[in-house]
Amino acid sequence: MGKIVSIEPFLLGKQTTSAQWASLMVLVRVTTSDGQVGWGETVTALRSKTMVESVRSISRIFIGKDPFNVEKNRLEWYKHDFNNSISLESTSAFSAIDIACWDLIGKYTGEPVHRLLGGVTREKVKIYANGWYSDCVSPEDFTKKAREVVSKGYKALKFDPFGANFNYISKEGIDIAEKRVKAVREAVGEDVDILIEHHGRFNYSSAIDIAKMLEKYNPLFVEEPVHPEDIQGLKKYRENTSLKVALGERIINKAYAVLFMNEGLVDFLQADLYRIGGITEAKKISGIAEAFDVDMAFHNAQGPILNAASIQLDAVIPNFLIQESFYDWFPQWKRDLIRDSTPVEGGYAIVPKRPGIGVEINEKVIEENVVKGEEYLNLKEPIWVVKGTWRDSL
Repeated sequence: MGKIVSIEPFLLGKQTTSAQWASLMVLVRVTTSDGQVGWGETVTALRSKTMVESVRSISRIFIGKDPFNVEKNRLEWYKHDFNNSISLESTSAFSAIDIACWDLIGKYTGEPVHRLLGGVTREKVKIYANGWYSDCVSPEDFTKKAREVVSKGYKALKFDPFGANFNYISKEGIDIAEKRVKAVREAVGEDVDILIEHHGRFNYSSAIDIAKMLEKYNPLFVEEPVHPEDIQGLKKYRENTSLKVALGERIINKAYAVLFMNEGLVDFLQADLYRIGGITEAKKISGIAEAFDVDMAFHNAQGPILNAASIQLDAVIPNFLIQESFYDWFPQWKRDLIRDSTPVEGGYAIVPKRPGIGVEINEKVIEENVVKGEEYLNLKEPIWVVKGTWRDSL
């Protein structure tokens, strides 16, 4: 079997002159000496050039290595990169390469990744929709689009009803948010789960005020209700509400995750494969979470390679809750990149059985969508916002 001979990052997307959420993605191709190819993906997040260069930098460690030796290779990078434990760029670059190596391992063995990690616990993976509420501002906007989501068969959907409020939210802001939440709950009924995204942007006092409003709408969970570094605020939040808390998309290693679980601060862990260390570390963190009786709801607000890799792991772990997906709201080129091979049907994704992460890459799409530069920066609407919702006026 071959050794790694090249690691190539590709910045893909559509250049725009207006804010377009998650418009770019970093795709990584790992090639071995006998011509086998594995694919990975990582984040951009206003760091497009930085992430491309980070992948190129880390590749110096991996060239000549056996892609099967995922643990040994991880330790080699950890040894050399003094800042690995605190660097998003380091862990995210490594994550893409780790995913690509698992894709290679699957292709060499002729098995899908889930078979290599323990086999299936489930043949299909429950999905919650995200990205569906682009340009929603009024309750009527949310009602219309929520009904469209349910008509596609989804049994769960997530959204951020808080507009441009940041850190602090007034009573008026809470009233506006409630109108949106109520509209969605009434549109989808009680048999569909709603999940409330906070984007980790409130102080604990505002988050508690929001929680008192949300309790009557019975969300499956609230995501990142306070700023992610505000441990003390999260403790106060937990003491003042019965709402279930999900967090973890910004955690970059398993030790950080243990901190939250050991303090009883999280019900559902949302580690993201592109930040946590790829499939290798995500599988470990799932096992740790199981010991704490915490279910996994992997975060994925990126592209189709991460989506496919996440589904492979979702199929295996016993403590799976639900998987985030933007699939039906991807730009068409992202679905074309994997030949539309992980569709959501009836609110579930069928676990792919092809070798590796289960998808075939259309390299013509790569050629047609290679770009240079960074995401368009709109100072009136952060890039993490679902487009057109960073407004409060009704």
